[in-house]
Amino acid sequence: MAFLKDAGLDEPGVDKLVRAAYKMLNLQTFFTVGPMEIRAWTIKTGMNAPKAAGVIHSDLERGFIRAEVMKYHDFVSLGSEHACKEAGKFYIEGKNYVVDDGDILHIRFNV
Repeated sequence: MAFLKDAGLDEPGVDKLVRAAYKMLNLQTFFTVGPMEIRAWTIKTGMNAPKAAGVIHSDLERGFIRAEVMKYHDFVSLGSEHACKEAGKFYIEGKNYVVDDGDILHIRFNV
């Protein structure tokens, strides 16, 4: 970080490059969180929840029931899924939900 400050930069150039590429290609990221891993998934901007689930696996799209959603900034500021639920920041969304950049999704499905 000291090197960046000495060079008069706020962030590495690669960060700016990735953000510009995502914007130009109309891409965004959503997250899945489980007991064993946290994953980031890249999708097209404006994708609905079933299509986003299909990026993970086609069975999730085919058997999509609902998505349990937390906003990233809520999760970070409140500190946990439980705190998000307590604060009313945990949402149940259906097939028409358009995924936002940074959403944390738990996909419910049945195949």
